[in-house]
Amino acid sequence: MNLLERITINPEILHGKPSIRRMRWSVEMVLDMLGSGMSSDEIIEDHPELEKEDILACLKFAKMYLSGQSIQNVA
Repeated sequence: MNLLERITINPEILHGKPSIRRMRWSVEMVLDMLGSGMSSDEIIEDHPELEKEDILACLKFAKMYLSGQSIQNVA
């Protein structure tokens, strides 16, 4: 599975912010947890509905967004 397929953009979920698998977990929230020093394992332990691939997808999305690359496969 392409990691970016895990990131969805829907105007009816989180006001259109990029989110994980149509859940109410935004890419921004996951990046904020990582930025606060939490490890992927800690995030998953605290939020078992998230998967390691979700976190990797958030990082890939952020990297592509910041580098100006075209972000495809985002539903």
